[in-house]
Amino acid sequence: STMRERKTTDPLHSADPLHSADPLHSSTDVSEGKEKLRLKREVGLISGVSLIAGTMIGSGIFMSPEWVLHHMGNPASSLLIWAACGLLAMFGALSYAELGTIIKESGGEYIYILRIFGSFPAFLFAYTSVILVRPAGLAAVCLSFAEYAIAPFYPGCSSPQVVVKCTAAACILILTIINCLNVRLATSVMNIFTAAKLLALLMIVVGGLVLLANGKTQSFQNGFQGTTAGIGTVGVAFYQGLWSYDGWNNLNYVTEELKKPEVTLPRAVMIAIPLVTCLYLLVNVSYLAAMSPSELLSSGAVAVTWGDKVLGSWAWLISLSVALSTFGSSNGTFFSGGRMCYIAAREGHMPDILSMAHVRCLTPSPALLFTSAMSLIMILSGNFTSIVNFFSFMAWLFYGMTISGLLYLKIKKPELPRSYKVPIIIPIIVLMAAVYLVLAPIIDQPQMEILYIILFIFSGIIFYFPLVHFKYHPHFLRRVTLHLQLLLEVAPTTRDEN
Repeated sequence: STMRERKTTDPLHSADPLHSADPLHSSTDVSEGKEKLRLKREVGLISGVSLIAGTMIGSGIFMSPEWVLHHMGNPASSLLIWAACGLLAMFGALSYAELGTIIKESGGEYIYILRIFGSFPAFLFAYTSVILVRPAGLAAVCLSFAEYAIAPFYPGCSSPQVVVKCTAAACILILTIINCLNVRLATSVMNIFTAAKLLALLMIVVGGLVLLANGKTQSFQNGFQGTTAGIGTVGVAFYQGLWSYDGWNNLNYVTEELKKPEVTLPRAVMIAIPLVTCLYLLVNVSYLAAMSPSELLSSGAVAVTWGDKVLGSWAWLISLSVALSTFGSSNGTFFSGGRMCYIAAREGHMPDILSMAHVRCLTPSPALLFTSAMSLIMILSGNFTSIVNFFSFMAWLFYGMTISGLLYLKIKKPELPRSYKVPIIIPIIVLMAAVYLVLAPIIDQPQMEILYIILFIFSGIIFYFPLVHFKYHPHFLRRVTLHLQLLLEVAPTTRDEN
């Protein structure tokens, strides 16, 4: 059949890791798959911190500062937004840590929504995430990679949009080839490029501290002058800042592979997110020490402009480091993007073809090709800031739903075993922030795009009832699945029952 039958076990009492094993990495015949599974079951505290911080530090800190400043109107209030975004990410991650100790399954928001609220809202989340949210995130990261990769070829002026989009599309195609060929190759690329992003940030931080020591503080005089006060404008500024913190919830996607998740999950969050927040604040201070607010606003690639002013003839180091950083981040986004497809297919919420793997390479090629195609469409039809706003609106809609699920469990099911408890005020603050971030742009500056997004989410009803609820599987869909299996050389994967 094209859709698997959904499991009907008790949602909150079926946290069996074997029941939730990732199909891709569960092959009992292919040694590479078994090695990958063993590695993932050995994620300790240091690896958990690296997973969170490495995913969070991507393209946002190199692209979003000018947009946060643009919407807030001055340096001091933009720095407050960056600090508030870090605090909100911390609160959200701590709330998710408690969820991860109650529902000990991988899958993040999808599995929490499924276990707490049931099949229908979980399907809407999976449908929206697989088709729009994850491809949008990948498109935004690849666009920022393109901006920095070609910036040195257009000194003193903005890069042509057609060149930026073609470079971003080429980036996605290269990532598709890497990830479809070999799992180990993809993870090696991710690890190597993580070093580049840390090098780039440390270079900018040290340069900024030197500038401040030399008295370059003009940008911080009258820092709050001209602050923007509109609720919608502040909400959009939060969108741009929170984009740089996205990834704070990534450890919840691999809960089953953590050593002592009840200890590792909250501790990794408490180390990684404050570390990233401090780095982001210092980098923003460095940008403002090197250039005036007007120069920062007119820069298409903030870090490159910083390099031109501070490093002179060595400015190419910044472009190279940031391009490598964003490429590595996009590879990580692309690599993890298939997990949602697998878990949703396992629960009967996605076509069966998305849960299959290449028979020789043992890579999720159908899911990767689908994500690649959707990302290419978004690159051709949008730009960085519009994609980020669109991504953030949908992401915080579902973050809010997940946090409300935690509040429901804390109030209605306090007897459920949990080794870590977050004070109830923290998820309440996160829920209020999520409601604000979803409603503020609608109330202050209503746009037709928001209506289209909401209509798209609920268009999932058309597919849910016939294909999932009533399990109607048209014969032609079965034929399509068989033809795709032959064309892509993929087959269903088996779970590791050991």
